[in-house]
Amino acid sequence: MTQAGMVRAPLLSILGVFTALGMASFGGGLPGWMHREVVVKRGWMTDEGFLAGVALGQVLPGANSVNLALYIGQQLRGVPGAVLAATGILGPPFLFIIVLALLYARFGEVAGLAAVLGGVAASGLANSLTTGLRAARRLRGIGPWAVVAATFVAVGVLRWPMIPVVAVMIPVSVALAWRNRHAA
Repeated sequence: MTQAGMVRAPLLSILGVFTALGMASFGGGLPGWMHREVVVKRGWMTDEGFLAGVALGQVLPGANSVNLALYIGQQLRGVPGAVLAATGILGPPFLFIIVLALLYARFGEVAGLAAVLGGVAASGLANSLTTGLRAARRLRGIGPWAVVAATFVAVGVLRWPMIPVVAVMIPVSVALAWRNRHAA
């Protein structure tokens, strides 16, 4: 174990895990699969370390899943781990998507294809919800729940743009966490 409570994962294992994750992540939900592989199955990270990466991946520009892969790889093995995680999550899936696009252009009118793609998207959504519920179990007190509710209402109900809402909620969340940590 390292000082952050993480296992020093072999570089080839990082590449293999993230390649498999990238190839299996149709329809979204990738953070849920990452959690299962990195935290639950392999014990490479703690829940707290993983959730910190999820939060960081969401506030940084770029795709959340790629940001999370970079974070995990960097935490596990530094720059080489980050490079291999990003290569695994992006490289082979990119090539696979090119092949799928060519096949879809040729066979896109086949009956039932839209239903199959809808089912894949639904499974990705379910995985994302599972990850959200895991994170929600760690919320303590009324403050964090108020931030969650306000964000949901602002983005989900009122349809305000996510970036300004998150930009306002980040300092609120940090202030609440700081207050709670110093009050304990």
